[in-house]
Amino acid sequence: MSGDAAALWPRVAEGLRRDLGARTFDHWLKPVRFADYCTLSGVVTLETASRFSANWINERFGDRLELAWRHHLPAVRSVLVRAGPGAAERQAAMTAAPLPPLAPAAIAAPAAPSAFDAKLSFERFVVARSNILAANAARRMAMVEAPQFNPLYLCSGTGQGKTHLLHAIAQAYEAEHPAATIILMSAEKFMLEFVGAMRGGDMMAFKARLRAADLLLLDDLQFVIGKNSTQEELLHTIDDLMCSGKRLVVTADRPPAMLDGVEARLLSRLAGGLVADIEAPEDDLRERIIRQRLAAMPMVEVPDEVVAWLVKHFTRNIRELEGALNKLLAYAALTGVRVDLALAEDRLAENVRCARPRITIDEIQRAVCAHYKLDKAEMASKRRVRAIARPRQVAMYLAKELTPRSYPEIGRRFGGRDHSTVIHAVRTVEALRVSDSELDAEIAAIRRSLNS
Repeated sequence: MSGDAAALWPRVAEGLRRDLGARTFDHWLKPVRFADYCTLSGVVTLETASRFSANWINERFGDRLELAWRHHLPAVRSVLVRAGPGAAERQAAMTAAPLPPLAPAAIAAPAAPSAFDAKLSFERFVVARSNILAANAARRMAMVEAPQFNPLYLCSGTGQGKTHLLHAIAQAYEAEHPAATIILMSAEKFMLEFVGAMRGGDMMAFKARLRAADLLLLDDLQFVIGKNSTQEELLHTIDDLMCSGKRLVVTADRPPAMLDGVEARLLSRLAGGLVADIEAPEDDLRERIIRQRLAAMPMVEVPDEVVAWLVKHFTRNIRELEGALNKLLAYAALTGVRVDLALAEDRLAENVRCARPRITIDEIQRAVCAHYKLDKAEMASKRRVRAIARPRQVAMYLAKELTPRSYPEIGRRFGGRDHSTVIHAVRTVEALRVSDSELDAEIAAIRRSLNS
């Protein structure tokens, strides 16, 4: 993904040159080079020749850089400009050079930049009923006093603020414990580093680094599903941290009990602290988030009717809402047009189509029961009479077709059935749709009712 972002930089730069004017761009931004893009935090890192230039660009052009990047890559959350390697070498040379005899004062080393995104702070996290438990638990985890619940397990669908809270915890904990060792990494990175350490014969160093953490934050635990050796090492790491009184925060897209393919002992450790769910954002929360973002950009006018339109159409998660707002503001800034409802409806039509709420297994079960006039409890019952078994198989088939859930997950939602039962149901309905036109028409009608 970093390579894809690198390929976008020339287009972003060309837009900035048109927007800012050739003279300003050539003086300040032309020397800037693309360095990195982190998909976890959404931070684009750029490099320039000196620390002075980096500070000046961040201060004067930071917002404009963010808008320009988001126009091409909506997932971007912020842009950081830093001094490149050449600047570091020059600074090292200055430090190594002998000081003049009449000025023996030491040259202070520059402070190391924080590894955490400053914009993903508690102050910028908007709290409402849907996320108040997770937000308050996260704040407790960062306090000086030992948290009441440890580990903290944050779960929600994508784009609801889990990663934001991880960075917020890390920054607040760092402020309270300046000498602490804090590690924030995705579970996928944990797995890759673990495999690399095994292959390189460097397991001792890998284990020592993780076990030395005072605060370990792991994002997207679902990526270690089915990776037994990684889970074993993660279990030992958690045990060691817990026994040493260290702090652990984990995020995932579902509760521990729904993580198929994760060892029971690991699930038990994770569920032993506090499991805090972040629900889908309510209307009030979505509007407050938009207002907060707009308050940071007083030069941009967005009518109330556009805010209400955004709140109405982007209901699934915060990331999609912010991405749509960023795209709209970037288009207005880079073209000079005024933001109004017509512009929002025109430029965000595709975003609206992608943001439509996904169908859930519960909705499928309700739709199937409504079509066949059954009680929803029959979806989980053990009764095998044809009038119930066939609709149940149809519901399982649609659950596999219309949701991203695995066979074991679907089986659990149908009375704890084995995954092989779900596979049999799916194959049976697939075959019947070819030979039974009446059943095929019934399934099409149920799908239409779900899509409407």
